[in-house]
Amino acid sequence: MKQASEFADAELRVFDRRRVSADDGIRSVYFIGICGTGMGSLAGLFRAAGYEVSGSDANAYPPMSTRLRDAGIQLFEGYRASNMDHKPDLVVVGNACTPQHAEATRARDEGMAQLSFPEAFAEFFIRDRRSMVVAGTHGKTTTSGLLAHTFSSAGLDPTYLVGGVLCNGDTSFHVGGGQHCIVEGDEYDSAYFDKRPKFMLYRPDVAVVTSMEFDHADIYDDWEDYQNAFRRFVRLLPESGRLVLNTDSEPVARLAKHTRAPVTTYGLVGNPDVRAREIVVDAAGVSFDLVDRGVVVSRMTLPATGRHNLANALSVAAVGLSEGLEPDAIRDAFAAFRGLKRRQEIIGDISGVLVLDDFAHHPTAVSVTIAGVRERWPTRRLIAVFEPRSNSSRRKVFEQQYVNAFKEAHQAVIAEPPFRHNDRPDDFMDIGAICTSLRAAGVGTHSAPNQAELRHYLADEMQPGDIVLIMSNGGFGGLHEWVLSELTARS
Repeated sequence: MKQASEFADAELRVFDRRRVSADDGIRSVYFIGICGTGMGSLAGLFRAAGYEVSGSDANAYPPMSTRLRDAGIQLFEGYRASNMDHKPDLVVVGNACTPQHAEATRARDEGMAQLSFPEAFAEFFIRDRRSMVVAGTHGKTTTSGLLAHTFSSAGLDPTYLVGGVLCNGDTSFHVGGGQHCIVEGDEYDSAYFDKRPKFMLYRPDVAVVTSMEFDHADIYDDWEDYQNAFRRFVRLLPESGRLVLNTDSEPVARLAKHTRAPVTTYGLVGNPDVRAREIVVDAAGVSFDLVDRGVVVSRMTLPATGRHNLANALSVAAVGLSEGLEPDAIRDAFAAFRGLKRRQEIIGDISGVLVLDDFAHHPTAVSVTIAGVRERWPTRRLIAVFEPRSNSSRRKVFEQQYVNAFKEAHQAVIAEPPFRHNDRPDDFMDIGAICTSLRAAGVGTHSAPNQAELRHYLADEMQPGDIVLIMSNGGFGGLHEWVLSELTARS
C-alpha cells in the first residue's frame, strides 16, 4: 500500500469522505489545529453543547491553550497520529492542515468522519436557526461581535461564533436558546479537501457585507475572482431574507444586483437607508443620531472611535431594526459595548506609555486602526509596531499600500517576515523598500530582523506620553507581554 508521502498533493485532496450530521449520535469531536482563533472557539462551542472535545496544535500557547484546558478540553501539543488513538466520532479539520499532515493522513486512511470548520458549525449549530452572517474584507469581527452583543442584550439569546473575544462576557461563542445564529463569515477557504470560502457554507438568511477590497492573494487569482466569491455568497440568500450593504463601498453596493433578498443600505455618506448625523467624537467614544429612512429614531453612544467603527455600528442597527428590535434596545446595547479584545484594546498604561493591541494586518485595516488611534489621542506620539504574518500581508502587491497606511504614525516599526515554504521570491514583500519610502515621507522607521532587535529598539524608543500600537494577527513572539514587563520594570 502506498504511503501518503508517495501521492501527489493534489491526489490527497480528493477522497471518499465520510460525513456525519448532528443526528448521528456523535459524542466525541477532535480538532486538528485547535488553537486557531476560530477553531478554538468552535471547540469551546462543541464543549458547551455537551460533547467530549479534544484536539492538537503545534503552537499551544496562552490565552487559547488556557481557555481550552479551563473548558475541560484535552489538548495535545504537537501533531501525531497517536493523538487520535481514542478513535473520535468526528474529526474537524482546520484549513491550516495539509494533505500530508500526520493526523489528516490517519483520519483519511482509517475512514474517520471528517468535516471542515464551516461544515461542522453549520451542521451542528446553525441547523434550523435563522442564520445571520457578517462578511467583508474588514470589520467583520467587530461587527459580528457587536451584533451578538446587541441581540444578547435585547434578550434574544442568540447562538454565536465570533472571530475574536468579546470584552462583554470574555467569550467568543455561545450556545443560545433563541432563534438566531450569528457567525463571522470568512471568505478564506475551508479545508485542504474543500476550497470553497467558509461563508458559502453558513446557509445565510440575513447577511451583512461591510467592505470589499482585494485580499487573500494566496487563494484568489485577482480582484475579479475575489468579487465573484461575494457575488456567489449573496445569491444564497432567500427571498425571505435580508441583505445589508455598506454603500460607502462601490463594490459592496453593486452586490444588490446579485441577490433575490430585500436590501437595506447603510453608510456614512450619501443617503442610505440607515445612517448617522450630528456625529460627536470625544474621549468617551462617538455619539450620533441614528437615522432610519430619513427619521431620527434614537441618539446613540458607542464607546469606540474611528469612522470604521461607526459604520460597523450602523450595520448592526440596520440588522436589528429589520429583525424587529426597538431603537431603545439597540441604544442600550451600544452604550454597554466594551469592544473586542485585540481591536484597539488597551492592554496597559504603564510608566506614561499607553499600550494597545490590534489584530490589523491588511494595509487598509492598518490604516483605519492608526487613524482611529490618532483621532482618539491626537496629542500623543504614536509608535506603530507591525508584524506582516498572514500569507496575504507578506505579498509584494501591498507594499505601496503599507507605505500609505503608516504615514499617519510618528514611528513605524516593522518586523521582517521570515521566508516560508509557500512564499515566492518574486512576490515577497520588501520591508527595506517600504521603510525607505516612509523615511522619505518623514515617518521615523525601523525594520527588525528578529525579536531581540525589535525589543532592543523599543526599549530605547518608548518614552512617557507615547502610544505603542502593536498590530499582528498572531502572538508576535510574546512582544505584547514583553512590552508590558519592560514598562513595569521602569516604574
